[in-house]
Amino acid sequence: MRIIGVNIPDSKKIEISLMYLYGIGRSLSRRILSETKINPNKRAKDLTPEEVSKIQSMIEKNYKVEGELRQIIKGNISRLKDIKAYRGIRHLRRLPVRGQRTKTNSRTIRGNVRKTAGSGKRKIELK
Repeated sequence: MRIIGVNIPDSKKIEISLMYLYGIGRSLSRRILSETKINPNKRAKDLTPEEVSKIQSMIEKNYKVEGELRQIIKGNISRLKDIKAYRGIRHLRRLPVRGQRTKTNSRTIRGNVRKTAGSGKRKIELK
């Protein structure tokens, strides 16, 4: 089944399946199902076409998801970069943006950099 261009798993409950859409989490999924009066314990494959169209129209009217949301977030980040805000500069330098420490613990964002001697993997010499 597809909703807003995304394949939703059939075997899972609809409450969980809706979370496969970018921008929809557990609480928003519950709110959508309660407003459309659909049982959250129902499996996605058991939904009728009317229920699917209800969910789809509800999401399209009231929420920004998938491509539209990604565009908005990208625009917000580029705005921060353009005005040279602190957060924008952190994005430009590919460093943690939300105040995390960088002396240690930021290897994933910086790449797996090991600067101290003996902290990396040792190469085995062949004799």
